[in-house]
Amino acid sequence: MRKSLFILIAAIFWPALLSAQSAAVNVSVSPDRTDWLYTIGDTARFRIQLEVNGRSLPGVPVTVEIAPERMRPMRVDTLVSETQPHDVKGTLRQPGFLRVTASAVVNGQSYSGSAAAGFSPERIEPSITMPEDFEAFWHAAIDSARRVPLRPVMTLMPQRSTPTVTVYHVSFQNQAANSRLYGILSVPTAPGKHPALLVLPGAGVRPYFPDTAIARRGIIHLRLGIHGIPVDRDSLLYNELRATALARYYTYGLEDRDLYYYKRVIVGVVRAGDFIYQLPEFDGTTYGVEGGSQGGGLAIIAGALDPRVKGISVSHPAMIDQLAFLKRRAGGWPHLFSDTTPVVAKREKMETIRYYDVVNFARILRVQGIYSWGFNDTVVPATSVYAAYNLITAPKEAVIAPTAGHGRVPAQVARMNAWIFRLLGRGQ
Repeated sequence: MRKSLFILIAAIFWPALLSAQSAAVNVSVSPDRTDWLYTIGDTARFRIQLEVNGRSLPGVPVTVEIAPERMRPMRVDTLVSETQPHDVKGTLRQPGFLRVTASAVVNGQSYSGSAAAGFSPERIEPSITMPEDFEAFWHAAIDSARRVPLRPVMTLMPQRSTPTVTVYHVSFQNQAANSRLYGILSVPTAPGKHPALLVLPGAGVRPYFPDTAIARRGIIHLRLGIHGIPVDRDSLLYNELRATALARYYTYGLEDRDLYYYKRVIVGVVRAGDFIYQLPEFDGTTYGVEGGSQGGGLAIIAGALDPRVKGISVSHPAMIDQLAFLKRRAGGWPHLFSDTTPVVAKREKMETIRYYDVVNFARILRVQGIYSWGFNDTVVPATSVYAAYNLITAPKEAVIAPTAGHGRVPAQVARMNAWIFRLLGRGQ
């Protein structure tokens, strides 16, 4: 079963302070189709308008760049704003997304807006191939990790707990003795057995907090950290780690598939399931996984590697089609091998990433899922998301908001929450 739901939501632009007056400057770029979708060879018309407080602002130079998303512009024009919008045309001769970005300077302040039109995105194919021993590599890694006992530690957090939810700071051994993953566990106090939801994190280094609202619905909720450090400390610690030891962690060990940073992370995602399954409050069967960005990519991986997962909720998934930049096409975060990172495309690095790219996990995914993304996301370009989504043969639903950037709009949140609650037997 394949469904697509397009949510059309107008872009919102925030006010800026200009010449001691509060004025909302808006550089809008709008494709001429409401779903922002075209067929290869079609001409897309992008309407460009410069406004202040909702009124046209004529006589201002506007720079317009036209490019396949995250690529260098193939055309740069300069126009002068008028009372009527300008139309700019563009097309693609191959599947992908064409981005138009308009920028202007008003009273010394720079403003910009952009939109990306999709041209037959359902035909986008990934640039990365699957190693012959891909599944064997991951099965061996998981089997090896499971020879290490979990030895879970659960520390009550009374200041976070409520009469209906008990909250713990938890840890368990992962792939080696004394190598632990940490998280925040919220358990309903209501008697009986409960379904469970594993929530995987976006990129970065930060503390984590419980989700007692979900737990109050009768769902065990585990928010997992991936870095092997406690997740309940002061933010200053994570700020320092983000700037030092864990800066650019996603590049560590990239030369060797057994040393790459994400090997421990991916195995740990499966071991988090092991931890949940040993909880006495868990019902033993009803288990879902969700995440956004890095966490979205990891949710796909969890669904591919852990047969206990009943469904996945995935938002703007990262770590997809990472060799695409070498073929002059947008890949996903962390944009390895793009011209914006210092990672050199050495043979051994390109070989390693084939074992970790979400594209190859999408190829073996057999569990139902719901997926959301937007066309205005420059962190996780829509081109990369389609490269994985098009491969998925399991039941899937897409919740697309063309105007959305690297985040979800309220309608996407509502639809995806309803889906995951139904999966876990806690729907309205």
